[in-house]
Amino acid sequence: MKSDYIRNIAIIAHVDHGKTTMVDGLLKQSNTFRDNQAEMNQELIMDSGDQEHERGITITAKQTSIYHGDYKINIIDTPGHADFSGEVERTLNMADGVLLIVDAQEGPMPQTKFVLGKALELGLKPVVIVNKIDKPARRIDEVEDELADLFLELATDDSQLHYPVYYAIGREGKAWTKIPDNPSEHTDLTPIFDAIINDIPAPTVDSDGPLQLLVTSLSYDSFLGKYAIGRVTRGQAKRGPVALIKRDGTVTATKIEKVFGYRGLAREEIEIGQTGDIVALIGASDANIGETIADKENPEALPTIEIEAPTLSMYLGPNTSPMKGKEGEFTTSRQIGDRLKKELETNVSLRVEENGIGFTVSGRGELHLSVLIEAMRREGYEFEVGRPQVVTITEDGVEKEPVEELYVEVAPEFIGAVSQELGARRAEMRGQEQTGSGTTRMDYILPTRALIGLRNLLLTATKGTVIMNSLPHGYQPLAGKMPRTRNGALIAFEAGTTTPYALQAAEARGELYVGAGTAVYAGMVIGLNRRGEDMEINVCKAKQLTNMRSSSSDGVVQLTPFTDLSLEQCIDFIEDDELLEVTPKSLRLRKRYLDANQRKRAAKSK
Repeated sequence: MKSDYIRNIAIIAHVDHGKTTMVDGLLKQSNTFRDNQAEMNQELIMDSGDQEHERGITITAKQTSIYHGDYKINIIDTPGHADFSGEVERTLNMADGVLLIVDAQEGPMPQTKFVLGKALELGLKPVVIVNKIDKPARRIDEVEDELADLFLELATDDSQLHYPVYYAIGREGKAWTKIPDNPSEHTDLTPIFDAIINDIPAPTVDSDGPLQLLVTSLSYDSFLGKYAIGRVTRGQAKRGPVALIKRDGTVTATKIEKVFGYRGLAREEIEIGQTGDIVALIGASDANIGETIADKENPEALPTIEIEAPTLSMYLGPNTSPMKGKEGEFTTSRQIGDRLKKELETNVSLRVEENGIGFTVSGRGELHLSVLIEAMRREGYEFEVGRPQVVTITEDGVEKEPVEELYVEVAPEFIGAVSQELGARRAEMRGQEQTGSGTTRMDYILPTRALIGLRNLLLTATKGTVIMNSLPHGYQPLAGKMPRTRNGALIAFEAGTTTPYALQAAEARGELYVGAGTAVYAGMVIGLNRRGEDMEINVCKAKQLTNMRSSSSDGVVQLTPFTDLSLEQCIDFIEDDELLEVTPKSLRLRKRYLDANQRKRAAKSK
C-alpha cells in the first residue's frame, strides 16, 4: 500500500468524553469484525485490561487499524487521565493528526488542554468532534467558543486556528457535519471516516532512504517474545540485519525476524512494513521505548521521546510485618526489583531507584502509582508501600516543588466547604464561574502534595457530588509543611483475632477498619480515632465467662458495619510514620514501628 493511502491518527480527549466508544464505532462500522465477533465485543473493545474494565478508564495507549475503501487508517486510542499522560506523549509521535473529542455539555477540560497542547507542539493536524450532543444539558455554541479560545491559547502557528468541527453521538455510532435538527435520525459515522481521509494529511515520507523507526511501544507474546512497535519514518521495514541506536547514542547490531501489521485488534504477518505505516517487529529483543531501529549500513537516530518528569514518589519494598510470606507468592526484594524493571520497559513516565532493601517508585500521580500497585498485587506480589511524597527539583540553588492546576465543580451549597478545605492546603483561587447545568466551577493553583488525600475529603464534604480534575502547572519554591488534616489512628495493642466483644468497646473510640474474626498484630492500624492523637486499643480480648447468667448482659453483640477501605483510600490515609501492607488477599494499615516504645522514641527524635 502506498503511503498516500495511509492515515495515522490519535484520538485524544479528557477522561470520559467518549474516545474509546468512538473507536468502537469506527471498528464496527468499518466491518473489521465478523458479525459474531462484533456481538462478543459489544462495548469498549480497546479497553482490554482487567483494571480498565473495572475502573472504566483507558490506562495504556493501544493501536488498531481499519480499512475504509482504499485507505488504511491506523488509530491510536489514548488515556484521558492526567496520570497516564506519559502514554499520550509517547504515542503522539506515530500520528499525523488527531481527533479531539469534546463533551457537548462539559466542554474543554484540563486534560483536553494538556493533550491538545502536546499535539499542536508536534504540528499534528486537529479535527474536532463535539460528542454527546444528545445530552439534555448540551451547550454546543458555548463549547465551540471555549474551543476557539483554547486553540488561540495553544496554537503554535496560524494554520492551526483553522480546524474542521463535526458533531457526534459516539455511543449510537452517529455523526454529522452540521448540528442536526433531529439527532434521532438514522445515520452513521461516515462523516468521521471522510474527515480522517480528507482533513488528516498522509504521512510525509522518504520511502527510498535507509530505514528509520522510533520504538514507541512494546508488547509481549509468550510464543514469539517481544514486539517493538513504531511508525516507519523512512525506508521500509523488512526481515534482515539492522542497527539499534540506544538513548545514549551507542549502536548495536540486531535483526528483524518478522514484521507484523495491524488489522482490527489482530496482528498479521507481512513481508514489508511500508513507509508511514505502524508496524510491530520481532527480533530486536533489546529495543526499548525511545530508541531507533535503523539501517545497519547507515544508522541515523531519530529524536528521542521527551517525557515530563514524575511528580509523586513512594517507597515500595518487601513486606516486613509479622504476617509476611503468608499470602503472597513473590515476596523478596529481588523479585520485586525484577518486576519493577519489567514495568520500566513499557511505563515510560515511571522512575525506580533503589532505597535500602526496597525501592523509591516515582510516577505522575496517585492513580498512576495505585494502578501499578494493584497490577503487582494481582500477579501474586506481597510488599509494603509508604506515604506518597512530592518529587522536588533544584533550580539556581532553590528547591522547588511541583504545582497543579485544579478544577473543582460543585453545587453552590458546597462552595464554602470546598473553599475552607482548599484554603487550609495553600490553594490560590484563580477563577470562579457558573456552568450551564447550575453548578459552580472553580479554578485553583496548589502544590501537588496538597492533592494527596484531597479527593476523599471533598467527596465527604460534598456528599459525593464533587467533580475534580487536575493538571501539572510547573514548579514553585517549596513552601512550609501542610497542616495535618487527619485524626489519630486506633492501633492494635496485641496480636490475635478480633472479637465482637472487644470491637463493641472500640466502636466508641472511633471508626473501625476491621471486622470480627480478623487476624491482627501489635502496631496494626485498625481504625481512625475521634481525637487527634494515636490510641492503642485491645481488640482481641474475649468476655470473661462466669456461671452467672442474666438476660441483660448476655445479649447478642450488634456491631456497626466496618469501613472497608479501597487501595486509593488506604494510600490517602497513611501518614509519614505509617505503611500499607499489600498482599494478593489483604490490605493492612500499620505503623512503621510496631513496638510502642520505638514509636515514642521516634516521635521524640523528630
